[in-house]
Amino acid sequence: MAEPLLRIKDLSTRFRTERGWLTAVDAVSFEVEAGETLAIVGESGSGKSVTAMSILRLIPEPPGQIAQGEIVFDGQDLRKLSDRQMRKVRGNRIAMIFQEPMSSLNPAMTVGRQIAEPINLHRGLRWRLALEEATELIGRVRMPDAATRAKAYPHQFSGGMRQRAMIAMALACEPQLIIADEPTTALDVTVQAQILDLLQDLSKKARSALILITHDLGVVARYADRVVVMYAGRVVESAPARALYAQPRHPYTRGLMASVPRLDSDTTLRLVPIEGSPPDLAALPAGCAFAPRCRQAMARCHVERPVLLAVGPHHSKACFLDA
Repeated sequence: MAEPLLRIKDLSTRFRTERGWLTAVDAVSFEVEAGETLAIVGESGSGKSVTAMSILRLIPEPPGQIAQGEIVFDGQDLRKLSDRQMRKVRGNRIAMIFQEPMSSLNPAMTVGRQIAEPINLHRGLRWRLALEEATELIGRVRMPDAATRAKAYPHQFSGGMRQRAMIAMALACEPQLIIADEPTTALDVTVQAQILDLLQDLSKKARSALILITHDLGVVARYADRVVVMYAGRVVESAPARALYAQPRHPYTRGLMASVPRLDSDTTLRLVPIEGSPPDLAALPAGCAFAPRCRQAMARCHVERPVLLAVGPHHSKACFLDA
């Protein structure tokens, strides 16, 4: 068996607050194979984005700290690299697309120059050649009149165009792994599908693996090969996408699916929300973090924390229920 491109093992990231240490990512483990799309799903505050930031070692220290775990990328533990070595990984071998492109793009620099910068830095191309390649990338992400767009500034772009520019920047050095953190949150619904189709198409052509961080299970169904479901900083279920949709095994996953609108020919549209709110990470309950919101919780759930165990081929869950 070939080694996975990325292996996360027992990763924990915490932050010092006025109330003490807050664990945002708690003993998280998963793998990403070369060329596959892995979706990380969960509500806001579940630890998805902090997991992504931890992979790239972008957690500010202080107040943050990667407390434990391994982040093995292409056979190399990223936690053991120096800051200088890590800078050679970011934007080159691993690229990240952030939620809000306007806060990631430099308003005082042309878009073409920003896309050309990693090409110049990591691949050593002279600026003239880097800018030519940046212009070609702008065309590749399906923006018309690429030469003119390359000379424009971020404020002259729509939200969808800025996100396309971020995708072009991510692809500039043909990374082995792209992490897309809620890449369509601020976009119109019609633009969201275009951006996701483009991201998947270009990542496949570049043979890049893709980690797609989202709260939208509709996105997961269409684009992901495998799914990791997170709640309160922990992985509660992990499975191939088709298996997860055919038979979700954790009550939280079933709750997420029940809260997605479905319109069938013989039923009326009905949403079933998950009652309650996500827990305070600084004051988690003693047992399962989801137990206070779970309609199937048993006495055991309130005093004992379930561990992630296999329940089928490549399918794991952290729950005491047999179903």
